Amino acid sequence: MLAARASAARAASRIARNFATVVDSAGVKVAAADNGEPTSAVTFIVKAGSRFESKPGVAHALKNYAFKSTDKRSTLGTVREAELYGGVLSSSLSREHLAVTAEFLRGDEAFFVDVLSSFFTSTKFTRYELSELVAPTCEAETTAALSDPATHAVELAHALAFRHGLGNSLFATPGHHLSSEDVQAYAQSVFGANNVAVLGTGIDPAALEKLLEKSLGKFSSSSAPAASPSKYFGGETRVDTHGAAETVFIGFGTSGAPSAELAVLAAHLDPTPSVKWSKGTSPISAGVPVGASVQTVYLPYSDASLFGLLVQGQTTADVKEAGKAAVTALKAAGSLQGEELQKAIAKAKFAAASSIDRRDGFVSTLGPRILSGSSASLSEAVSSLEKVNASAFSQATESLLKTKPTYVAVGNTKSLPYADELGL
Repeated sequence: MLAARASAARAASRIARNFATVVDSAGVKVAAADNGEPTSAVTFIVKAGSRFESKPGVAHALKNYAFKSTDKRSTLGTVREAELYGGVLSSSLSREHLAVTAEFLRGDEAFFVDVLSSFFTSTKFTRYELSELVAPTCEAETTAALSDPATHAVELAHALAFRHGLGNSLFATPGHHLSSEDVQAYAQSVFGANNVAVLGTGIDPAALEKLLEKSLGKFSSSSAPAASPSKYFGGETRVDTHGAAETVFIGFGTSGAPSAELAVLAAHLDPTPSVKWSKGTSPISAGVPVGASVQTVYLPYSDASLFGLLVQGQTTADVKEAGKAAVTALKAAGSLQGEELQKAIAKAKFAAASSIDRRDGFVSTLGPRILSGSSASLSEAVSSLEKVNASAFSQATESLLKTKPTYVAVGNTKSLPYADELGL
């Protein structure tokens, strides 16, 4: 077991070193690694999440304008050429960042880097594409997201916890008016050399730099979008829905930089077993009835964090029982020490080290660090977890529990428990 741990540590160290160098090319920060993967991927990440939007829903609309008509290609032309090369184009949005990604076979990087660059330099933002393609996609994504009680609960939790900024929804409200000019104005305010980073895997760093210099040219500079510092509020809300799992979100928030102690707390409470089909040793596991589930949620942002427990079940009685077990375990977590604390730290370290195994993981993990000018290595994150001790962990947990809870109930609100019925 120790040998396996040492091997994993060496592998993580090699990956960290591969991403350690960040260079400037065409005015943007670039980090890439080539570990011999059979396919390549390039992601442009920009500080343009819903937190910074100038109008509700405009960040969501901008995400869906990706790969539409540019000065070089029509929407159909982009689709046909991408399929001809056998590649995949995608875009994603978080509360702080917008990312556009191309995955493709080795040797096709020139075309796909040019496609990604075109989105930032020459998108036309046509009115007909907004009404015929962008708006319907936004509406479909919003409807799908809000029909999932877990996603709905987390969205409501952000609104309660932070109100504005990080409280802004990721999804545009159906029927809310947005014009192509609104989206274009927002794009112009966030698309700039100082606000974009590029990450690559399976591609030579020098080759990626040359392609960016060619495709971006004289990329206009842009200051990072302004946002007021995040402040945590908390609160309680209930939404009556039917036909899906009964859901409760029990959360707490903090202001300031992400905390290693909260990452360890999430690992400690996480009831996901390390061995399939086993019950696991989380303090929550024994109290969760069959048919119910508890999931830890830790969402760190640049200047705030949201920590919570997402409880779901087929009946409100199961949710209440599982919710009580979750709250009891959370309140008792402050006394964690010794072997149990070391186990939680090890789980948190593994989660951090394995976060870049998947391409979406390395983008969400390393992208913001590179964009902010921090080290592109995971060694700092892992070392911060290693420094967590019983005293600091207890203090962070007690401080978290002193804040006002963020409580959301989605489902049969007549029967779902209130916050005080779970021990909050």
